[in-house]
Amino acid sequence: MDKEHHGHHEIHSHGIKAFAAPVFSFAMLLGGMVMAHFGFAPFAGNIIVQYVWYGIAFLPVGLPVVREAVAGMASHDWFNEFTLMTIACIGAFCIGELPEAVGVMAFYSVGETLQDMAVDKATRNISRLVDVRGKQATVIRDGKGVSVDPETIGVGEMIEVGPGERVELDGTLLSSESLFDTSALTGESVPREVPHGGEVLAGMISLQKGVRVRVTKAYSDSTLSRILDMVREASSRKAHAELFIRRFAKIYTPVVVSLALLVVVIPALVSLLHPQFEYHFSEWVYRSLVFLVISCPCALVISVPLGYFAGIGAASRLGILFKGGNYLEKIGRIDTVAFDKTGTLTTGRFSVEDVSCAAMDPAGMLSLMAAAESSSSHPLAKALESYAVEKGIVVPAVESMSEKPGFGAVSMVDGLEVLAGNVRLLHNEGIHCPDFLDKMENTVIACAVDGKYVGYVALADTLKPDAAKAVSQLHDLGINDIVMLSGDKDAIAKANAVNLGIKEAYGDMLPQDKAAYVERVASMPGRSIAFVGDGMNDAPVLAVSDVGIAMGGLGSDVAIESADVIIQTDEPSRVPVAVRIGRETHSVVKENIIGAIAIKIIIMVLGTMGYASLWAAVFADVGVALLAVVNSMRILWKKY
Repeated sequence: MDKEHHGHHEIHSHGIKAFAAPVFSFAMLLGGMVMAHFGFAPFAGNIIVQYVWYGIAFLPVGLPVVREAVAGMASHDWFNEFTLMTIACIGAFCIGELPEAVGVMAFYSVGETLQDMAVDKATRNISRLVDVRGKQATVIRDGKGVSVDPETIGVGEMIEVGPGERVELDGTLLSSESLFDTSALTGESVPREVPHGGEVLAGMISLQKGVRVRVTKAYSDSTLSRILDMVREASSRKAHAELFIRRFAKIYTPVVVSLALLVVVIPALVSLLHPQFEYHFSEWVYRSLVFLVISCPCALVISVPLGYFAGIGAASRLGILFKGGNYLEKIGRIDTVAFDKTGTLTTGRFSVEDVSCAAMDPAGMLSLMAAAESSSSHPLAKALESYAVEKGIVVPAVESMSEKPGFGAVSMVDGLEVLAGNVRLLHNEGIHCPDFLDKMENTVIACAVDGKYVGYVALADTLKPDAAKAVSQLHDLGINDIVMLSGDKDAIAKANAVNLGIKEAYGDMLPQDKAAYVERVASMPGRSIAFVGDGMNDAPVLAVSDVGIAMGGLGSDVAIESADVIIQTDEPSRVPVAVRIGRETHSVVKENIIGAIAIKIIIMVLGTMGYASLWAAVFADVGVALLAVVNSMRILWKKY
């Protein structure tokens, strides 16, 4: 059906100009009908003149369709709507229904043009929701600002962004701290303050003043470009309903062609068996042609993928990126949500609450611990390193470092083996540490030097402002199985869970433990689970969940690679929003499928019984397609 849809755009790709052909055909059609009605000679009494007249009227609107039908046959696509319309019109000419042959094709041409214009407009609107890239950027070369295509700007160059202008490439802020509008990336209207040296992403708008940015990524590698590519590629990952419709259309179309033949053949056989049954060949051929016209599956083939594309676009506008329509469909069916804690339900911005040292100088222990964790990207490691720098502690160079996911790090610093991590890390290395560390309600980084416990650092994290709201809204959606899976201590996980209204929480979990839990739930009949993590060390569990959702941190590389859905705002309350969009999309697609099939069946039956004409059939076919397109757009218009 891809070829079929491509054909639509081949026929109707010139906007208003596409109406020229049907206008000419309608003028000829009207002229012929007027001459026939008033008996103008030689038209009224000469069948040859009539065939020539209506043949000329047919050519502008009919030839493009016939050409597509022939092209389809050449590529073994025998049963598409172009073939059906061609058969119907040729049949109408053969039984002498000349005005209807022209009228049906002319109306079909207008309807397809309107339909394609609606689809194109919808597609452009969806693309505009995320594609905010400009055509020019100001780069500083030889001390002067030069306006150039951003694709020509290299890494390391400096660009200038005026107040109210959009940043075109990712980079670091060279100017003093400034406010930026990040709504193009996150959907959030609240400005974000970026400090000197902080990360600035393509798509942000400088609000307060003109700023200068050092480019760190090429135009094609920018966060915004990757997001746009991901949204566009999402249409290639088909949802189950979309794949079903494509399979259905391939079977459905040849079946209705066979049924159309039976509409002619069966009454003929009945007339042979029962001579009193009056059979008129042209009448039953006409009914068969009505059956063929209304059977065109274009409403389904176009509206279903458009529905999923609209869902992806609506989510993108709100800072929720789906990697495909299949995930949009899956998220609407989930009945269980498992949340990671640190960086997902909590801010992940730790502050040091206490430093306790039993065997050496506290500053010396902090310098060794900060060095041991210096290469780690974990929020705890970053908090520890920042604290050491704030205290003016010199952090020595690390000689070697081995990160243990879920445990901590083992490093060589100044010839000493330094372990910095949770209590389990020390236990695994056979190092004894005080029992009270397990009972502390703060997060603890324990330290051992050359095989001996020397002390600990206690850190505190805070819940995100909307974390409780996310849990509450999931409950409102009927998702009552909500669980917290944390690598932090069990006591901390359970305390946070109680504050959020989560009844089930597990701590002391390694990434593989989380994956095992999620895999077990996912394997249960009738269960569907989503895992929500920060995308840093949760790749295994994101992979085994039915839907992996990552807190994207404005385009985190790890999150974009490992998850099925990315929350650009880092807000857990966007998870229930994603579920609502998934459910709304599924509902609209279902309405399109049921509505289109029901209307077509009704007109097919009426046409077979002689109560619907070719005019009614083409109106119904095109009308259903347009209604389905408009219905799909409701996904974009609705507020979530």
